[in-house]
Amino acid sequence: MQDYRTLKLLDRFEKVFISFGVDYKIMRRILQVKLTMDGRRVPTIFSQNAKKKDKENNNQYIKSLWIYVLFSLFMIPFVLMGKNYLFQMSLFYGVFTFFVMTSMISDFSSVLLDIRDRNILFPKPVDRKTISTAKMVHVVIYLSFLTIALVSIPLIVGLVKNGFLFSLVSIVNIILIDLMIVGLTALIYFFFLRFFDGEKLKDVINYVQIGLSLMIMVGYQLLVRSFQFIDLAVSLEPQWWQVFIFPMWYGAITEMMMNGAFHPFYLFFSVLGILIPLLSIWIYMKFNHAFEQNLQKLTYHGKAKVNKHSKIGHLFLRVICHSNEERAFFRFASSKMKNERDFKLKVYPSLGFSVVIPFFLMMNGFDTNLSNLSTSKSYLTIYFSLIIIPTIMILLKFSGKYKGAWIYRVAPIQQLKPIFSGTIKAFIFKLYLPVYLLLSAVFIAIFGVRVLPDLIVVFLNACTYAVICFMILKKSIPFSESFDQYNQNSNGALVFGLMLFVALFAGLHFVGTLFSYGVYLYMVIAIICLATLWKLAFNITWEKIIG
Repeated sequence: MQDYRTLKLLDRFEKVFISFGVDYKIMRRILQVKLTMDGRRVPTIFSQNAKKKDKENNNQYIKSLWIYVLFSLFMIPFVLMGKNYLFQMSLFYGVFTFFVMTSMISDFSSVLLDIRDRNILFPKPVDRKTISTAKMVHVVIYLSFLTIALVSIPLIVGLVKNGFLFSLVSIVNIILIDLMIVGLTALIYFFFLRFFDGEKLKDVINYVQIGLSLMIMVGYQLLVRSFQFIDLAVSLEPQWWQVFIFPMWYGAITEMMMNGAFHPFYLFFSVLGILIPLLSIWIYMKFNHAFEQNLQKLTYHGKAKVNKHSKIGHLFLRVICHSNEERAFFRFASSKMKNERDFKLKVYPSLGFSVVIPFFLMMNGFDTNLSNLSTSKSYLTIYFSLIIIPTIMILLKFSGKYKGAWIYRVAPIQQLKPIFSGTIKAFIFKLYLPVYLLLSAVFIAIFGVRVLPDLIVVFLNACTYAVICFMILKKSIPFSESFDQYNQNSNGALVFGLMLFVALFAGLHFVGTLFSYGVYLYMVIAIICLATLWKLAFNITWEKIIG
């Protein structure tokens, strides 16, 4: 096995590990094996473009760090903005935290929750502390690579512009943020393992990844709105909820050290920024033994779920699906969308974005006065919820269990139409409609019942848009391809082109609002277009799929 440079660097701290009761030689050997195995694991951010030969011969995580270096270039303006360090560095640490936390959960959860150590090493004469320390050092090694890739260039720029003290404070803050992320992530997993089984934890990891994407987007808005721009100067009005925006803790530390602003509010933030990371790591180390014991729950896969169909649901299904085959594939697609974690991980964040984007656009680009807002046409921002449809339509052909696609060939079906129509109906009614109903309820509360016809038109256009995307995109049997192939052929330009249809729908809708009964006329046209396209779209043969 290769003797890695990181291990040679770690050798300089051998006495430190020994002083804590760790068998360093065994820990080093464990890490060497782990690093070798990592060469065969492709990180989430880079998995789509890695070739098989590269996977076998190189550590894909190290090779993927160039993309984080590219992301770091977008952080440089925060360092160069001026001397309001609370504002600019809060943004800087917020962006940094986003990249580290997403990578931590997507790529390092498998390391923290690795139970192979228990199965392979626990029966051997290896100290438990040595095993757990090897696991933590393993995470720290890769987290260090990620951190260096993200902050090296911005900190060099900051050193030139703001001096040595700025860089020193920034490095300390970044270390504290890394400690907090590792500690809190492990404690969250420990909490759920303590009270739930392994299947629940896997679901939790999935929803944490989804929720994190939404929280970062909402947190960014709150962070920016914590500051007021007056005559191009930035001012902060302290609010109680700012305590929970932890990038501001480290912005406050930088503000105090660089500008000498020792206000009580900044002091309180600084105490939180130092205390919380150290406390989270201490708690994790304190309960590490219990954490390792509870990891055994990950081997439990839970009881099989029994699907119950209500009479109302059965009646609804008979109304929207006109044949037994279509109903069967509707149920099949609904089950895949509901239960497959890989699919939910890629799709659910997009659905979440479609909920929050219209409101952010109203806040940023339209009247924020509620009285003016309620009489405006800002409800047309709901069209931005449609932009996620092309991406999800592409994802409908992928699955983690794609090898089971042979079932389509042996199923007693005469044509492919019910497969596609049932799947798209499942997407519309099971994924998009709940999100749209939530948006509609909020929009009706803001704009009144007067927008109800407009909301119906938007939903009809959303259904039409889904059919148009299906007609234009490359045809493939639903859930029949591996996620490893996702984005292998770039779909960015095609998705962007499809988004122009959203602008077309919204533009026509706006024109319709200029006339007395324009919206109702547009509704009739939308129904006719949807019915016509639906009849034409799904006449697909096996030859077209194979071709």
